[in-house]
Amino acid sequence: MASTVDRNQLSGSAVDFVDESTLAGLLAGFPAKEAGRGRVREVLAKALARQPLRVEETAALLTARQPELIDEIYDAARRLKQDTYGNRIVLFAPLYVGNRCVNDCRYCGFRSSNPQASRRTLAPAEIRAQVTALENAGHKRLILVFGEHPQYGPEFIAESVREVYSVRVGHGEIRRVNVNAAPLDHVGYEVVKAAGIGTYQIFQETYHHDTYARCHPRKTPKGDFLWRLDGPARAIEAGCDDVGIGALFGLYDWRFEVLGLVAHANHLQKHYGVGPHTISFPRLRPASGVDLGGATPVSDDDFKRLVAILRLSVPYTGLILTAREPAALRRDVLAFGVSQIDAGSRIELGGYTEAGDAQVLEREQFQLGDVRSLDEVMGELLRDGYLPSFCTACYRLGRTGEHFMEFAIPGFIRDFCTPNALTTLTEYLVDYGSPDTQQAGRRLIQQELDTLPEGARKSILLERLCQIKQSDMRDLYF
Repeated sequence: MASTVDRNQLSGSAVDFVDESTLAGLLAGFPAKEAGRGRVREVLAKALARQPLRVEETAALLTARQPELIDEIYDAARRLKQDTYGNRIVLFAPLYVGNRCVNDCRYCGFRSSNPQASRRTLAPAEIRAQVTALENAGHKRLILVFGEHPQYGPEFIAESVREVYSVRVGHGEIRRVNVNAAPLDHVGYEVVKAAGIGTYQIFQETYHHDTYARCHPRKTPKGDFLWRLDGPARAIEAGCDDVGIGALFGLYDWRFEVLGLVAHANHLQKHYGVGPHTISFPRLRPASGVDLGGATPVSDDDFKRLVAILRLSVPYTGLILTAREPAALRRDVLAFGVSQIDAGSRIELGGYTEAGDAQVLEREQFQLGDVRSLDEVMGELLRDGYLPSFCTACYRLGRTGEHFMEFAIPGFIRDFCTPNALTTLTEYLVDYGSPDTQQAGRRLIQQELDTLPEGARKSILLERLCQIKQSDMRDLYF
């Protein structure tokens, strides 16, 4: 594909590493049934040892056909998720700042040629109003979403981030702001990083070249496959410790996209010593003015399987399950390796203060599948035995990027993650939780405390939980 950017602006590792013929060959499967069975179990053993898988090994899981092997894949994903992340689920919310866009992506309600889209960019006062509403609901972590437009340059993104951090309402505050925006050059990433962002998230959408070209017109910025593919690498070189990648499932064969994501993770690991901090795997959803004809829908069963396989392939990468999916499916998929979800989400511009119960499709990028409130989601998680977490300690203490991998070892969950999850959960229950959620939360907190070993750290944790309940002290973390 012809480039529309100066190749001197690419990263030092810039290369189109998506070898379609190789990936397609891997997906052809194994000719001998017994060899396939042995290979799959060999790969599962490596995954359970928390070693990242190569694309060839991921392909073995993708091409497994025997029902008993598929069951083993699910079981291994559950075990790996529990061993690496415990029962914690990190929560966040999206905040759309502007939907002006010069791209014309055929699947997106914000595409430039869509006459039905209601265009808007939030002013600083409007950002503050949205953040106030989010803080009043109990949120501590946001991801800001921007269209690709000259108005949304690095300085604008950075100022929006600073605006969010400036809002304090009672005990409410946003402690981590992530960004989902267009890929930048090195200088642009440095500007945004200086505003204190967490993860910079860029979705490739599809790793299949012809599909990419069909969905993204060449004369738009997004039409340059390599510029976008190289975006996370430039971000890392510019000092962004954590980057997020993703694919939009339903544009092409879901198995190919899984291999593309794993190849991308491996590329970053090879050149920078650290893979992506998060991987997202949204499915196509209806959108205003969008015709999804020609899509390759991913069934619920295949969706569950791709989540399990991603968990096994990238053991230390957070997996994000969004509110695109319906509530019942989200509940099912959590066990297979998801570590982060959004809740109480509204994706209309100004949606947290202006939208009612019904979604306004003309103001959304796509239609959500789960529009429950944060408290409803929290209550369900607690009743199902999950530990909801708003923790941001690692990011503020420098446990990010390559350093995070050093900490993500046995004992880290017990010593840091679980105590921090318990303090942030207690904050939520005291400040925002409904009576039913408070009751479920107190029960789960006690269960978690009972599993922690006696010692100085547990004593400090118990003291901090009391301080949160009995005073205005907040944001106490290990």
